Amino acid sequence: MRELLLAGTRRTREILLSSEVDQGDMIGDILDLAAELRVPVNEVSRTKLDALSRTDAPQGIVARADELPETALEDLCREVEGQAPFLLAVDGVTDPGNLGALMRIAECNGVTGVVLPRHRAVHVTPTVTKAAAGAVEYLPMAIVGGLPSAIEAMKKAGVWVVGLDAGGPTPIHELPTADSPVCLVLGAEGKGLSRLVRERCDLVASIPLRGRLGSLNVASAGAIACYEVAKRRP
Repeated sequence: MRELLLAGTRRTREILLSSEVDQGDMIGDILDLAAELRVPVNEVSRTKLDALSRTDAPQGIVARADELPETALEDLCREVEGQAPFLLAVDGVTDPGNLGALMRIAECNGVTGVVLPRHRAVHVTPTVTKAAAGAVEYLPMAIVGGLPSAIEAMKKAGVWVVGLDAGGPTPIHELPTADSPVCLVLGAEGKGLSRLVRERCDLVASIPLRGRLGSLNVASAGAIACYEVAKRRP
């Protein structure tokens, strides 16, 4: 919520505070920001706040804000402050905790935009927002009808599309380049990349594993892949 107020990318209409919450440093900081920005703060019962929060383990404070804006895919493919775009696309990720973690990882690694399929995937929910720890306020997002067609559109715009899959022939640390416009595509939990998405990617990379387990959680894999791309960029 602190990042929601600091970013200022959408209007915060109201903050609801539980009458039973312990107003520590973080809550106090949020309330100070709300006062500075003239956002109304209203105290409600814990029962009412829990019913409104729509997340597990609510922390005693909830904001009512405008919806996150959508960005056109073609806008994500343009340079950002003179830098080539670094995009993250997800293919069928359905776990809100994983999507939220991916968004936090993406923002910390300099990703300039996120591509989400409209169907058969989780979108930004209160649980995603909480797991993202404020990253949703800074990441432009495009919602696309189908990821395979979106990949084709990105390629036509000059974006190099790299899929991440356990069976990918190229180790992620051996990507030939990552300083051009690039989109990293992550597959669903368990299933990996769908066939059509995999076929449309310019290259499919994998993360070499040396232990007995055969796969990583999608958020963990995303962290490794985003870092490998980020460290190759100017």
